[in-house]
Amino acid sequence: MAPMELPTDLTPELAPLYWLLGSWRGQGRLGSGEQDDPVFTQDVTFRDTGLEFVEYRAETWLADDAGTRLRPLSVESGFWSLDRARTDADVGPGLDPADVVPAYRSAGDVDQLAQQDGSFPITATIAHPGSLTELYYGKIKGPQLQLATDAVMRGEHAAEYPGASRMFGLVNSQLFWRWDLRGADGTMTPHASAILDRIASAEEVSARR
Repeated sequence: MAPMELPTDLTPELAPLYWLLGSWRGQGRLGSGEQDDPVFTQDVTFRDTGLEFVEYRAETWLADDAGTRLRPLSVESGFWSLDRARTDADVGPGLDPADVVPAYRSAGDVDQLAQQDGSFPITATIAHPGSLTELYYGKIKGPQLQLATDAVMRGEHAAEYPGASRMFGLVNSQLFWRWDLRGADGTMTPHASAILDRIASAEEVSARR
């Protein structure tokens, strides 16, 4: 993959995540992705908020084989960031303002968070309809990202959901992803996968516009 030009106003901590930023649209299949598995279409946005995290939103519809949307399937939303110790430069909890001096002033400063293999630790929270929220930990290395649930918060009437793993990768400018679910016995089974095309750039969806 050719090097990407990072915007000069990009939050430094988002540099390892920059290849995700923007809006994506595409098609996938539920289950293991066999020819007779149900088809879905999806719109996904990863947005620079001006803070130290990426805002994530995915809207998914069941579709026919031609990609025509039949009905809404689900909506996910959440926040993704590098996994590091908090500093006075971090916003929150709640509306507590952050210190005006950033914890990391350049992508070079962020490089000190890299692990020995060149990857960066990452965390993500993803909320679903039906009183269900996932907390993921994982790593990002170049245009590849892996996540696995550390905890799942379920409301009183939420469906059973022991856990999951997700993988994302950029291949020939397309975003490939796969989502596996953990069964009660710990076995991972394919849940869904898709290939998405970028339809808007990081700058076009940025909250800084």
